[in-house]
Amino acid sequence: MAEAYVPRNAARSEFVRLRGLRHHLNVWGDAAMAVPQRPVLLLLHGWMDVGASFQFTVDALAQPRFVVAPDWRGFGLSDSTHGDCYWFADYLGDLDALLDQLSPSLPVDLAGHSMGGNIVMNYAGVRTQRVRRLVNLEGFSLPHTRAEQTPKRLCQWLDELKQPQALRDYASLDEVAARLMKTNPRLAADKAAWLAAQWSRRGSDGRWHVLGDAAHKRVNPVLTRAEDIIAMWSRIRAPLLWVEGDAREFERAYGERYTREQFEQRLAAVPSVQRLRLPAAGHMLHHDQPEALAQALERFLDSG
Repeated sequence: MAEAYVPRNAARSEFVRLRGLRHHLNVWGDAAMAVPQRPVLLLLHGWMDVGASFQFTVDALAQPRFVVAPDWRGFGLSDSTHGDCYWFADYLGDLDALLDQLSPSLPVDLAGHSMGGNIVMNYAGVRTQRVRRLVNLEGFSLPHTRAEQTPKRLCQWLDELKQPQALRDYASLDEVAARLMKTNPRLAADKAAWLAAQWSRRGSDGRWHVLGDAAHKRVNPVLTRAEDIIAMWSRIRAPLLWVEGDAREFERAYGERYTREQFEQRLAAVPSVQRLRLPAAGHMLHHDQPEALAQALERFLDSG
């Protein structure tokens, strides 16, 4: 196994109760550092990831600031719902409750990756007054679904409710790290070794289990409508920094279900957008190019 990455600015683990569930927070700095011109920065992870995933980017920040990266419900060390599936609106509710605790009066800076990017975009379009700056890291939203797809989707959901869900487990941290590198070939071995210990825990059976609720694998019975997304994104008042890697993985991920033209139509609804394409980076750009991402974040967040 490769020597694990050593954080330069290790996070503290804290726990808060949000809407009845215990949520885990990765915290850098403290609330005394938050001022109107540099409020708390929330870093929000994607599907099947954890808040610790942003450690490399935080380490690369030139200036210290108050940064919080929570684990979403059902991921990392946060409680799961112990239910049948997860509802997207609950993530907005959890974020709103977290801001009530972290920054009840000051607008915050929000940055989200992938699923987290989708969440912060919708939140910023609903709670317009609570967001000062907004960063979306490859959160392309979801393909539009049509009304005639509803019966099939609900039927699939009902069928999946009858089937136990499970995530693969691993014999060692080496295997977990290898899995992470297989998913992202750009991930350096030392970073994979460090992430493996954040992404999984050893169970009573001696095997390493991913810190994610298997219920996340079930199809979501709530369909996505493009007009709803555009309605929310058009209300965003915070300046937006849109960041993507240069690997152009969009088409491979969505195929014909969702075109780049359809995404651009949604992004065009946002009143103020700056764009950045990071070289030598794929979807996990906060792993692939944390230094370049950190520099871009600081330029954007600290601009007038």
